[in-house]
Amino acid sequence: MSDSRAIAKAADYLVYDKEKKVYRQDPEQAVRDDVEKHYWLHVLRTIAKDWRLYVMLIPMLLVFLFWRYFPMYELLGCFKVSDNTLSVADQLFAGFYNFKVLLSGNSTISNEFWRALRNTFILSFYGLVFGFPFPIILALFFNEIRSNILRSVFQVLTYLPKIMSTVVITSLVVMLVKQGALTSNMGVISQLLVKLGMVDQETAYAGLLNLPRFFRPIYILSGIWEGSGYGSIVFFAAIISISPTSYEAAQIDGAGKWAQMRYVVLPSILSTIVIMLITRIGTLLSIGYEKVLLLYNANTFITADVVSTLANRYGLEGAAKGISSAAEMMSNVISMLLVIGANTIARKASDTSLY
Repeated sequence: MSDSRAIAKAADYLVYDKEKKVYRQDPEQAVRDDVEKHYWLHVLRTIAKDWRLYVMLIPMLLVFLFWRYFPMYELLGCFKVSDNTLSVADQLFAGFYNFKVLLSGNSTISNEFWRALRNTFILSFYGLVFGFPFPIILALFFNEIRSNILRSVFQVLTYLPKIMSTVVITSLVVMLVKQGALTSNMGVISQLLVKLGMVDQETAYAGLLNLPRFFRPIYILSGIWEGSGYGSIVFFAAIISISPTSYEAAQIDGAGKWAQMRYVVLPSILSTIVIMLITRIGTLLSIGYEKVLLLYNANTFITADVVSTLANRYGLEGAAKGISSAAEMMSNVISMLLVIGANTIARKASDTSLY
């Protein structure tokens, strides 16, 4: 009985040789077993063969290691009492005290945090609504330019703001909108708005960046100007990968340029749009402090202060690293939940998702 059971089990992965009347291993299974047995040997051979590519990965891995993984150790400060004289490991464990201070609503810190969180979301949401379509429009525009030289010139001009440093960009914005000697007491944009009747002269002389209601439009428009060209690279790459036969079929059916954009180009790059939208939603609460810090002032705190500047203020100036780390942690957790939610909705609505 035991022998028959052993033969039955062997028959599941062995092949019966009718001539020799014995069971032997399946050749395909033998190959799979050999690959599995020498898996790491194959990996080492592949690395040795393409070692130059792996050497090129080292700088990127070091960047992630030092600027992404090692700083995670400091997240322990969210749960400890801030003490600049001690390391994070030696500080006293305080549990969720720092989070309670931020969420309680009964302190100045809590009120500032909720204001900063609201400002962060509003700035990012408006930037998403008004800024996300611009790279797509630019990519469609580049696709319609038949001259390669002219297209290259336009692309370089639109990519240029992204290559500039944040200090240069903010300096240009200040010169364009703020009162100052270099711009004849009013920036060029301020003068244009006065001539169009959209802003009165007294407001323009006061400086648009000194008024809370103008900070958000200036920040969002400058962000669109800075990032649209660079963001169009992905969409333009998706557009040029579309097969020419799709355009030819549309032309045979009588489709013009607008019809080709609507029925050929946009459906072909829809998956790219969805993926980029999901990643953009994940950064809704991830506004960097550099640009805001260079543009805002005490007059515009009410609409300009964001989570990153609040964390910078309490972490460096206020010496409250626990509060600062807790604020950043909450922002990152909310961003993660937004990515998961957007990805789930996209997967159910369009069968396209990030993961």
